[in-house]
Amino acid sequence: MIQAKNIHKYYGDLHVLKGVNLQIEKGEIISIVGASGAGKTTLLQILSTLDKASTETDFQLKINEQIVNDLSDKALAKFRNENIGFIFQFHQLLPEFTALENVCLPAFIKGTKKNEAEKRAKKLLDFLSLSHRYNHKPNELSGGEQQRVAVARALINNPDLIFADEPSGNLDSESAENLHNLFFKLRDEFGQTFVIVTHNEELANMADRKLTMVDGKII
Repeated sequence: MIQAKNIHKYYGDLHVLKGVNLQIEKGEIISIVGASGAGKTTLLQILSTLDKASTETDFQLKINEQIVNDLSDKALAKFRNENIGFIFQFHQLLPEFTALENVCLPAFIKGTKKNEAEKRAKKLLDFLSLSHRYNHKPNELSGGEQQRVAVARALINNPDLIFADEPSGNLDSESAENLHNLFFKLRDEFGQTFVIVTHNEELANMADRKLTMVDGKII
């Protein structure tokens, strides 16, 4: 599913990632842990194609047999939209849109017809016990509901790969536990691969593999 070889990242003179090598299999749930500043989020952003590795060194990032570092910006954006879903600590829902509209946005970007997008969005919201929240805007939803809407948005294009950056960091303990269990339910139901950066030890230990980062490397 993911093969990353010799991933480095520099910000000026700051060497954040120091030759990371990583292989993730289809259907795995991987957690990435480590102290603040270890490079977790930087690695997640590069693996998810939101950022690029530094080109001073020879590296390769392959996702679903596609070498993504060879793609143009336009082709990369299309690949990301069709193959990758994102869940962030702060749900990043657009406040002027309803839950249903927020979920549909990536499908509209892909070019999916409105009726097809809405049908799938409703199916996902129903699966996430949000059938009564289709027409509610984010400020009318609880924190846990907002995050579940964000999960539905991540799933709308049926991506093979889901990246989550501190997905439960802004939730109360009950909502966090529900979200953690949901990831495994989704993997079993839809077969997605999850890569999760987290400080939550419970979630990290639930994963199929827990990777620890120290000073820009996986140890």
